[in-house]
Amino acid sequence: MADSHEKLAILKSSLSALGSAAIAFSGGVDSSFLLRVAHDVLGEKAVAVTVISCFVPRREQEEARDFCTRNGIRQLELAVDVLALPGLVRNPADRCYHCKKALFTRIIGLAGDRGLSCVCEGSNMDDTADYRPGLKAIAELGVRSPLREAGLYKAEIRELSRELGLPGWNKPSFACLASRIPYGEPLTKERLSMVEQAEQLLLDRGFSQFRVRMHGGSLARIEVPSAELARLFADRNFLVQTFRDLGFTYVTMDLQGYRTGAMNETLGKEAD
Repeated sequence: MADSHEKLAILKSSLSALGSAAIAFSGGVDSSFLLRVAHDVLGEKAVAVTVISCFVPRREQEEARDFCTRNGIRQLELAVDVLALPGLVRNPADRCYHCKKALFTRIIGLAGDRGLSCVCEGSNMDDTADYRPGLKAIAELGVRSPLREAGLYKAEIRELSRELGLPGWNKPSFACLASRIPYGEPLTKERLSMVEQAEQLLLDRGFSQFRVRMHGGSLARIEVPSAELARLFADRNFLVQTFRDLGFTYVTMDLQGYRTGAMNETLGKEAD
């Protein structure tokens, strides 16, 4: 089995063979690593494409811009009114499929207009272990997934990012804000904004990893790592008041702690 550095060599070889590429860039650990390696290999023929929408926290958008500026990478921003995309407002269980299909169709068009040979995205091997309908859309559109193609896992990407000196190598994972709303409950700019502000508050309070899940438009279910539950409880009076100021009526703490894909737990066998 190849080690991480052998996988990195495979990644560089596959990117070099592309000649040019548009890299779907969110500013997260995976896409930052992919973009940096693509830029190292392809130079100016690797172009970052960042989608600007209400599904993405503003701090993530700013960090994406800063990353490209620091690394001298050309960045294109694609503003999309995601709530106007067919079927997304009602938030179906396959929401990510429809969203990815629409967004990457637009990115492919943008890449074609700029003469770039293909579009790449940053999913890794760990993403295949959870319910990820978006991966189906990516495969249907012919979008490349170089990190998965090289067999790279999240832990390996973090370690290689650290070796490259990327400042966000240990950055917590921040998924699309729509993932904070239970399937079947409508997505609105107001709800997404409430979640974004609530999570920014937790970040400002020093929590390392978190999610604020919204239920029924009025209940906040806070997830933090188990080791930080006691600190969350100790901070409850401030958090309750501040969350209520944001528009939440009820503020709760999830005793299971932080975990990815928590909203998929309601899908049962349908997600398999």
